[in-house]
Amino acid sequence: MDNKTLDQRRRNMQAIKSSHTVIEELLAKELWRRGYRYRRNNKKIFGKPDFTFTKYKVAIFADSEFFHGKDWETAKHKIKTNKEFWHKKIESNIRRDDEVNQYLTNQGWKVLRFWGCDIKNNLQFCVNDIIEVINSQKANGTT
Repeated sequence: MDNKTLDQRRRNMQAIKSSHTVIEELLAKELWRRGYRYRRNNKKIFGKPDFTFTKYKVAIFADSEFFHGKDWETAKHKIKTNKEFWHKKIESNIRRDDEVNQYLTNQGWKVLRFWGCDIKNNLQFCVNDIIEVINSQKANGTT
């Protein structure tokens, strides 16, 4: 049973953003501070990555743990309300993420996915990983 009224739940769900989230903003500000310029939520790239470095074919996704199914086999048992809906929704997101990764990789893109908790707790590591991949793409002549 949900502990919120339908109106409260509706307002909570409407407040969840799909872009410019807290984790995206952390990553964006640190990349910008280090002098890296990117395109955000590029609709021209399949999957609409959160950040793209088109010249180097690098796509970056900042995924929230709940909606993208971090540790899904364990986490799915923690959902107490509207289980059928959430299991279907999150499993669909996981499949879509895999399809996007596969498609972009087949097109020559390097795909990086970071969990929100990793961005919050290890921002420097995430940014260093991105820079390493960009430099690798530069060295390989991907332009």
